[in-house]
Order: sequence, then C-alpha cells, then structure tokens
Amino acid sequence: CCLFLCLGDCQLHTSCGIQKCTTDFVSFTSHLNAALEDFDLEFCKALRAYSACTYRNSKVCRGNLVYHSAVLGIGDLMTQRNCTKDGPTSSTNPEMTHDPCNYSGHTEAREHQGGEKTLLPTYLFCGLFGDPHLRTFKDHFQTCQVEGAWPLIDNNYLSVQVTNVPVVPGSSATATNKITVIFKPYQDCTDQKVYQAVTDDLPAAFVDGTTGGGDGNARSLHIVEKVSGKYIEMHARYIGTTVHIRQLGHYLTLAIRMPQELVVAYEESQDLQLCVNGCPSSERIDDGGHLPLPVLGKLLPQGGTAHPRSLYTLETATTKCHEKMQVKDIYFYSCVFDLLTTGDANFTAAAHSALQDVEALHPRKEHWHIFPRSRGGALGRDSKLFFSLGLVCLILVAFL
Repeated sequence: CCLFLCLGDCQLHTSCGIQKCTTDFVSFTSHLNAALEDFDLEFCKALRAYSACTYRNSKVCRGNLVYHSAVLGIGDLMTQRNCTKDGPTSSTNPEMTHDPCNYSGHTEAREHQGGEKTLLPTYLFCGLFGDPHLRTFKDHFQTCQVEGAWPLIDNNYLSVQVTNVPVVPGSSATATNKITVIFKPYQDCTDQKVYQAVTDDLPAAFVDGTTGGGDGNARSLHIVEKVSGKYIEMHARYIGTTVHIRQLGHYLTLAIRMPQELVVAYEESQDLQLCVNGCPSSERIDDGGHLPLPVLGKLLPQGGTAHPRSLYTLETATTKCHEKMQVKDIYFYSCVFDLLTTGDANFTAAAHSALQDVEALHPRKEHWHIFPRSRGGALGRDSKLFFSLGLVCLILVAFL
C-alpha cells in the first residue's frame, strides 16, 4: 500500500526525470497531424528523443513504475510506426524548435513563444469535378457554368486557375480541361513555382522541369506522381497545403486542403475566388438551387433549346453510379446528373474520385458526405444543391 500511496509523491523527491521526458515528447508531437505526409518522420524523431531521454535516466528511475511503463510504450510505438532505433531526433528544447518551412512547426513555435495554449491549425477543403460541380471552402455545393478561365484560389501564397469548356453542344454544362497552379515565393522555402496541366498532359513536374521548390533536403514543396499521366499530388509543407489533380476521361478534377488562416489572406481585389465565395449567381446552372435536370435520356429544354439524347436513361444512370458509390450523397446525385447530361461514363469515375479526395483531405469526417435533407430532394441549406422532386421520385422508383 505504501508503494502506491507514495508513488506520485515519491517522484517529487527523487532525481528520476521521466516526467520531463514525457512532457517533452508531448511537446514534440502535439502539433503533428496524422493526415500530413511527414507525420511518420516527425513522430519517429520524437520517439527516438523520448527513448534517449529514458536511457539517460535509466539508473535513477530503476524502481519507478511510470518509467518502466514508458519504456515499454516507446518500444511498442516504434514497432507500430516502423521507426528505426538509429536516426535523427527531435530537439531537446521543443519550445525553441522553429522550422520556417514547416507550417505546423511554425505555428507551434509561434504559440509557444507567446506562452499560449497550443492549438492545432484549422484546415479547409475545396474541390472541383464533373460538369463542373464545386465544393467551396465553406462546404457549399454548387453546379456552375463558368466557361473559360476562372480563379479558384488567389491569395498571398497560392493561385489556382481553371479553364472550362462546353461538354455537350447546346447545353450550359462545362468541364475542366486546364489547371494552372502558382506557388508564390516564400522566404527561403521556395521561389515561385508554376504547375500546368491540360487534357492528356498531366506532368509530374513544374513548368521549369523541377519536381520541387527550395532546399531539396527540406522538401518544402514537391510533386508526387501517383498514376502516370492520370493522378499527381503536390505537397507544400511550408504552407500546410496539399493539392490533388486527376484526369478522368477527357477532363480534369482538382481537390485542395489549405489552412484557414492562409485561405483568408488576400486583398479586396482578389475577391473573385470560386473556392472562397462560390460561383457568381449568373453562372449557376442550379438556378436558385434547382437543376434543369435531364430525365429519361433527354435534357429538359431551357429557353426553347433542345439538347441531344444521352445514352443513359435515369434508371441506367442511377444503376451505373450506384456501382461506384453506395452512399446516396451529393456525389452520387452529381454522378447521375452528369451521366444524363453527357452520356460519358468517365464522369462516374470523376464523382467517385472526388469523394475519395474528400475522404483523404477534408479535415472533418462528419462533413465528408452531404446528404439529402429530406425525401423531397432538399440537400441542405445555403445553396448546397437541391434536386427536383421529380428526379428523386424517379430514383426512388428505380430502386423499388
């Protein structure tokens, strides 16, 4: 009994430093985000520093149960994360750690220096795919025309512009065939880097032929080719930003995750950003939240203009989309709309991949899916997108 009664108090009267070792480990790892690419590298560095600290205290902590528990826990974590015993370790003074080319580390250092409680940065998500369908940083979902070149993002750190072309003659629907991404110069982390993708040319390098920016060892900005000519990722560690670009069929899709404080860092003259403010009302296809939906293989006439017949009926389009997406959320309904509009099955893969990008990049799992609010077809407030009662009823009939 005396051992357990004394355990917490005894540590105060011995030279065992396990509490300091543990506190340092928490400081090393509290700012890390498992969704970021360098998580395992930084976590292993922290574990090695923790292990080295326990080793230095092995003699004075010999009879301390907390010490022995920590040693066992470190071993288990190193095995789970495939950490090597030899390698770099985190700084022994985490309060002074400052890596200007690591956004999360920079935030952590600033907060420590200010003596305030550490807070994880808030990340936002934006995506564009299909006819095109836009998911803004505010999680509003819109379907727009936006033919020609339009800015998705234009702030002090990053610019993203897309070019959209008509998909079906006589229809207002468009899709993206060109994406330009400009990473603006930032301290010693990177000089300006421009990336450009067009249909059938999705390079794994910037326009200057390089695959990264800044010091090659720091890898503060780099491109990763996931599928040759079809899927690349850009990781900008210095601004905590990840960009996914894919080609599906003849068109491109884009998804981006960026810290909120950087998203809002722009001048008044840069307010035309689709990811920030959505599409102008004059460019919305979902007029007032309701799409002019194609039904049974034909687009409903708009302004007296007849549109060509799609290869899909509502029933076959619904079945096709259901093969890729079991959950009937906004991505499922967007897939149905795109198939009926274009007859191009590649739009099914585009909707499915767009949802995969959401799951990979969107910081809040409970917001991954946007569901119909009622069986009448409303899909949430704030113009997140509404489908006509007729479409939803026909889809329900198709599954009965």
